[in-house]
Amino acid sequence: MKIVDISVGLDENTPTWPGSPGLQLHWSKRLVAGDDCNNTRLECDTHVGTHVDAPSHFLENGSTAEKLPLKVLIGPAQVAYLPEVRTITADGLDNLALPSTTERLLLRTHNSEYWAQVLTEFRKDYVSIAPEAARWLVNRGIRLVGVDYLSVGSFEEGATTHKILLEAGVVVIEGLNLHEVHPGEYQLICLPLKLVGAEGAPARAVLVRYE
Repeated sequence: MKIVDISVGLDENTPTWPGSPGLQLHWSKRLVAGDDCNNTRLECDTHVGTHVDAPSHFLENGSTAEKLPLKVLIGPAQVAYLPEVRTITADGLDNLALPSTTERLLLRTHNSEYWAQVLTEFRKDYVSIAPEAARWLVNRGIRLVGVDYLSVGSFEEGATTHKILLEAGVVVIEGLNLHEVHPGEYQLICLPLKLVGAEGAPARAVLVRYE
């Protein structure tokens, strides 16, 4: 069994969406200071690093993070590689010739190079999913889509793509690191934090392949 961690490491230098306070860890107890243990306090928004968007992120009456369906977040997933595209289009998805049984789709693009290079600044020119490609995913019966940067939609109009997917009940994972993942089928395990009432949640995501 081979396990590939496709989560982004979190620290104070991890790129975040403009306006986000980022991630901060503060010591609340230190052994060297005479305390009984080491303990840290975490501060961040719910869309830092690898995370899952709940429908309420963009939908007024959408469900929240604790209701994200585990039966969708765990199961067979297809990883597709689109190395040259600047925007993921419906034609580009159609050309992948995905297996008819595909319900979970992870899209590896040039974005994963940013994680491999450990870039700390946010990139506005990341590869995103065009609205018409989001409709293709919905019509194709995709139940989960994962992307390798911090948003499925472009920096300029990200809400449209989000709304198309979330209104159709598609689970959205953002901030994956697929740099070392070859195209093909894997078992996906993605577990977002069970944050009651939140519009999203950080997650640990791994791919499993049996050899």
